[in-house]
Amino acid sequence: MSVQTASPRQCHSTPHVNCADCRLASICLPISLQIDDIEKLDDIVQRGRPVQRGDRIYHAGENFHAVFALRSGAVKTVCVTHDGQEQITGFYLPGEIFGMDGLASNNHTNSAIVLETSAICEIPFARLEELSSQVPSLQRRFFQLMSKEIAQEQQLITLLSKNSADERIASLLLSISTRNHNRGLSAREFHLTMSRSDIGNYLGLTIETVSRVLSRLHKQGVIALDKKHVIINDLDALKSVASIPTDAVK
Repeated sequence: MSVQTASPRQCHSTPHVNCADCRLASICLPISLQIDDIEKLDDIVQRGRPVQRGDRIYHAGENFHAVFALRSGAVKTVCVTHDGQEQITGFYLPGEIFGMDGLASNNHTNSAIVLETSAICEIPFARLEELSSQVPSLQRRFFQLMSKEIAQEQQLITLLSKNSADERIASLLLSISTRNHNRGLSAREFHLTMSRSDIGNYLGLTIETVSRVLSRLHKQGVIALDKKHVIINDLDALKSVASIPTDAVK
């Protein structure tokens, strides 16, 4: 499917806003990118109407032709295991790039599924590659994004292999907190775009365990939880649950 969308400084879904005007540009683009270079990038970005919950941006096995920047909403990536089970491999929030799983084999290894109404920029990779050869800072930014993807995969492997259920869920909440902070949003109050079932699938836990751990953190006063609305009351306590040094997450 061809994906579309963009948004202005408030992350609405109008397709008429360019990269220079996007409030997420500082996350998505290299800080050193000059105005002329931003205009060149803006020329290749494809935008359109919002995509809806359940829509697939691309399917596993589909030819790789573009990477995607999320302007608003949320997306999950999913692969199918050898025994036919779906495994969630990542959650993406506004300002983040996804779709790079197709780089190695020229085919996507995951499917990308919209979690809520979202605005998405589609960036044809062939044209991005051509532009990157002309703009060194853009090429470096893309390498940074690839490195970040690798680091996130390693972090997930560590979570699944060593950490308790409490540590896994606390780590996920801290990850969302940090990513919100990077977007200029509240690090202590946010909406969980993913279901408890999705959280359990991603972290290798049952939905009952996810609900039980979240309820326990709520009863302990570490977080305040109202359905999908989360307020982190005690950030240091949450880091302690996640076995993260208290100065490691801002």
